[in-house]
Amino acid sequence: MSFKSLEVSIENHIAHVKLNRPNELNSMNIDFWKELPVAISEIDQQAEARVIVISSTGKHFSAGMDLAVFTTPNSIPMNGDPARMAENLRRAVLQLQQAFNVLEEVRVPVLAAIQGGCIGGAVDMVSACDSRYCTEDTFFTIKETQLGMTADLGTLQRLPHLIPQGVMRELAYTGRKFDAQEAKEIGLVNKIYPSQEAMLEGVMDVAQQIAKQSPMAVAGCKEMINYSRDHSVADSLKYMATWQSGMFRPQDMMKCFGAKAQKTDPDFEPLLPIKPLFS
Repeated sequence: MSFKSLEVSIENHIAHVKLNRPNELNSMNIDFWKELPVAISEIDQQAEARVIVISSTGKHFSAGMDLAVFTTPNSIPMNGDPARMAENLRRAVLQLQQAFNVLEEVRVPVLAAIQGGCIGGAVDMVSACDSRYCTEDTFFTIKETQLGMTADLGTLQRLPHLIPQGVMRELAYTGRKFDAQEAKEIGLVNKIYPSQEAMLEGVMDVAQQIAKQSPMAVAGCKEMINYSRDHSVADSLKYMATWQSGMFRPQDMMKCFGAKAQKTDPDFEPLLPIKPLFS
């Protein structure tokens, strides 16, 4: 897979997606919005990877939305009949949201490795990931508030499920920066590392542990956790029972038992690739 704003590789069942515009602070330009959902979807479709790591290059993880997205002709039309303009803008926002929704929709876990600034749209993106890790110099900010607009790509919808409500509201209302230590204290990040090199080593270790597990078991975990976040306990238990009645098969369990007896790692079959109907 070849992209302008990203670098993508797959090795040992781990897909590594790097934001690759360090001189532009990895701001999210038009190429990024086109390429990220394609890259993530292709990884899921190929079914070679069992976990995705998203990292970045340079001093900062991402400065958020690139202004070129707003200034490029016809990118997000802002004139014409008010009703038609509003309907068109709504669809544009939904398309941008989908670029991050795909991080939740893919069957495999997505881990974010964050260094330096994680600003505006970057907070939207990492909020959609399964787990977040950062370096000591990391800072976050819901910058949109200080720019006179409401964050609209997922931060306000996902962060309340990740951190305490009162803290989340303060961060959204003020747009203030909060550092790695505060992010760890409120539960936004799993672990803080002294450097980007140490972080990538640590996150890849977590990714390797995930990749060793049954892909069906991990996919089931992600499906159930996401569903339970948005539904009642009763509904989630019923969905779990339905999922298990269709998806549970003993083959992977037998492989686990056999590998344990032989003191080796089990060798699981991958998930099936996703193919268009009638292809």
